Amino acid sequence: STILAFAQSKNDEAVKDVLKKYKTNIEQLDTTGVSNLFVKKSKIYESGGSEGTIGHYLEHHLGPELKDFKSFNYNDYKVDVEVDGNYAFTTETYNYVIVLAKDNTEIKRKGVATLVLKKTNGEWKIVVTHSSSRK
Repeated sequence: STILAFAQSKNDEAVKDVLKKYKTNIEQLDTTGVSNLFVKKSKIYESGGSEGTIGHYLEHHLGPELKDFKSFNYNDYKVDVEVDGNYAFTTETYNYVIVLAKDNTEIKRKGVATLVLKKTNGEWKIVVTHSSSRK
């Protein structure tokens, strides 16, 4: 039905908005508010490693890492969203370029990420994310 399609589309957009906020924070090299995009007991997996919850990841991995970057830019970004009830399953594909602050070294990678989000109290939050990249 039209109403169902509209609700589905609205959820898809809300999920994409959460992913966009996360991506924008990373591109701005700023982790402010990022933990609000995740459930407290989130699980972060990156390139073969378990990084713990978003709090742990921000404190021990992403936060310190972003301080070493002069810039971080995504390009060729595509996202596929499938909403099923209060859960959303997403796949992001992208390329990214990191420029290191210390010597302007460029690191170019092709990446993919799968994320599961849950709608709680009308808000979509990331439950689990798994990303990997290669040259």
